[in-house]
Amino acid sequence: MTKMGGYMTTDIIKIDNPNSVNLIIGQSHFIKSVEDLHEALVGVVPGIKFGLAFCEASGPRLIRKSGTSETMIELAVKNAKRIGAGHAFYIFLENAFPINVLNAIKMVPEVVNIFCATANPVEVIVARTQQGGGILGVVDGGAPTLVEKDAEVKHRKDLLRKFGYKL
Repeated sequence: MTKMGGYMTTDIIKIDNPNSVNLIIGQSHFIKSVEDLHEALVGVVPGIKFGLAFCEASGPRLIRKSGTSETMIELAVKNAKRIGAGHAFYIFLENAFPINVLNAIKMVPEVVNIFCATANPVEVIVARTQQGGGILGVVDGGAPTLVEKDAEVKHRKDLLRKFGYKL
């Protein structure tokens, strides 16, 4: 209970991502975000397949959508509905990695926060008040179990070179 007599509850909502595709969850502040995020994504990865959903926080409070893959758009909208947090956006990537698009997304003037960029299982922690819902944070994947040893260091370095991220 707050001093003003309000209340807050929290929900933990698991992202529905049946094929473990890469996703990005963030926060933005304006309806223009939908078109600017779309343009940023197609501008940085030619032929990118993605779905985007953005939750308006004022006016008609619609879930705005865009993308180049109906499957990814449906997945983004489905998760936006389930979470129900104002000014949140959800991007599901079919044929790209977040590392390929994150800088472009961060440069969109309306973007204020990125909560995660991952293909791991994700749980979203949402606060609910009389006014609505907002994302407090996310749980991305599981907790670490061990510290890497020489074999794991070699595997990590080999993997980065295989993907072309290191020479």
